[in-house]
Amino acid sequence: MRLLHVIGSMDPAGGGPCEGIRNLAGQLAGGGHSVEVVCLDQMRPEYSNEKALRIHALGRGHGPWKYHPQLLPWLRKNLPRFDAAILNGLWLYQGLALLRAARDCGTPYFIFPHGMLDPWFQQAAGRRWKAARNWFYWKLFEQRVVHGAAGLFFTSNAEMQLARGTFQPYRPKREINLGYGVAPPPPFTNEMNSAFLDRSPRLGQQPYFLFLGRIHYKKGIDLLIRAYAEVCRQRGAHSVPKLVIAGPGAETGYGQDMRMLGRQICHPDSILWPGMLTGAAKWGALYNCDAFVLASHQENFGIAVVEALACGRPVLISKQINIWEEIHAHGAALVQSDSASGAIQLLSDWLNLPPASRDTMGSRARACFHELYSIEVVAQRLQATLRSILSKADA
Repeated sequence: MRLLHVIGSMDPAGGGPCEGIRNLAGQLAGGGHSVEVVCLDQMRPEYSNEKALRIHALGRGHGPWKYHPQLLPWLRKNLPRFDAAILNGLWLYQGLALLRAARDCGTPYFIFPHGMLDPWFQQAAGRRWKAARNWFYWKLFEQRVVHGAAGLFFTSNAEMQLARGTFQPYRPKREINLGYGVAPPPPFTNEMNSAFLDRSPRLGQQPYFLFLGRIHYKKGIDLLIRAYAEVCRQRGAHSVPKLVIAGPGAETGYGQDMRMLGRQICHPDSILWPGMLTGAAKWGALYNCDAFVLASHQENFGIAVVEALACGRPVLISKQINIWEEIHAHGAALVQSDSASGAIQLLSDWLNLPPASRDTMGSRARACFHELYSIEVVAQRLQATLRSILSKADA
């Protein structure tokens, strides 16, 4: 099977979708399938070194819609080489270009919305302009992109349910709860620990909570910092693990505000900001944390959450993470609302657990990953789904 992914960017700093493509491509390549990507990035040296997929980077698109004059001609020329295409995300020119090219050549395409049909994006404070823009886009052409797809792939049942009430008319040909997979982590090594501590030298051997993700207001980092300060006040700063907030975006206005907030209300040196962690440093941070914490206001899937589970680390998460029910049912998570009181309760509940209960949660975390989120399971599901749909189309 020959698959083409269409996405705005394959830069790892852009979040989970590009990492998901890489994970799936590696698994599919092992089964003899070929995967290529067309994206609106500048070509980066590391793109040429990808083992499981070929990346065609056409250069940056123009404006907020990311229009690129070469994308449609490229798709019209190359799309016939593929059995199917998968559009990752909405609200960019790439969707309209794929719709037009697919109509010309007859190649079916599918869509991973990656949470972009979640009503949160239309209702959240501070997003009024983008909400109005999305409504306009939907009426003008995005509904045609969605309705023209052979199917929509969702990463959870919650995402699929939420998508149904955001925009009208909404009549996709198929809704498929495909799930989402994460590659298993490499086995722990001392080098991973050293790589992480090189990025966080003030941590030493002290225990810590870990946030790993974009420094963005959607992630509830302000809630986390305020909750952490309150728990430290209640219990004493020296009896509470440190807080490591790792990820891209610390240099943004929001990131600088969060760093200042931490300095103002938390004990000095209790919060560490190592920046974006990759490779051995990322795995060292995940394997060694006491618990992973994410008080997000909206999270379609949460690859970092699942990576923490894969490393045997319990997760402390909000109910706005669409896979919280499955993880909680496996006994691998503590869950609260995405609020100040909820974040305080998350940290307090964890600190109140006896060590044996924390260890049990860690064992259940790893079991949860293997049962629900292993990339092998999701890749097999994707292959079976595509074969079934494409064979019916050819009949």
